[in-house]
Amino acid sequence: MRKPFCDSGSRRSPEILQMSRPLASMGFTYRGKLPEPEVEIEVIHKPLMCYRKSKYGDINGTMFYSSRIHGDKNPVWFTLGIREVIQGWDKGMKDMCTGERRKLTIPPSLAYGKEGKGKIPPSSTLIFDVELIEIRDGPRSHDSFQKMDLNNDWKLCRQEVKEYLRKEFEKHGYSPNDTDHEVMVDDIFKNEDEDKDGFISAREFTYQHDEL
Repeated sequence: MRKPFCDSGSRRSPEILQMSRPLASMGFTYRGKLPEPEVEIEVIHKPLMCYRKSKYGDINGTMFYSSRIHGDKNPVWFTLGIREVIQGWDKGMKDMCTGERRKLTIPPSLAYGKEGKGKIPPSSTLIFDVELIEIRDGPRSHDSFQKMDLNNDWKLCRQEVKEYLRKEFEKHGYSPNDTDHEVMVDDIFKNEDEDKDGFISAREFTYQHDEL
């Protein structure tokens, strides 16, 4: 039986331990997941023809209407789905067509939370008016990162990379060799772990190197 991957990076879903006093006094407890926060999406304009929809891993050029009017009038570019931006954008701008315009109402938990940021007060609900100008292919497949990220914590540890290499060797008919894999993992982390924290983040995986 294999050990769990990346124990230190695993996350637990929040749980409700006690539903009410009467239930607790009867010896019952309720354990369940809290509902996932959602982004409220209002489609303001959708083009008649939609040749391609945005997906995780795409690079999106997005115009925010304040930047269209008051800013430098250039779109904001970011890779969708790798937490390069607030989670509300990742969730609210998926499956958009080029030329589509949306109003996104983002709860604090998917924006800047209880801490806030800069001029944004704590626990703020944010509203954005966005238009998707252009979609480009990302430099690295988001799907391949997800396949490697076995505990879904948005970063790769050494065990996950090693397990991925083992499966790739077996898939192509090669017998796995732990010594060779250790050397390969050392080389991969030397090149890809840019901040040397012992993990390969989604951003490092997407933008840096091509060893994997």
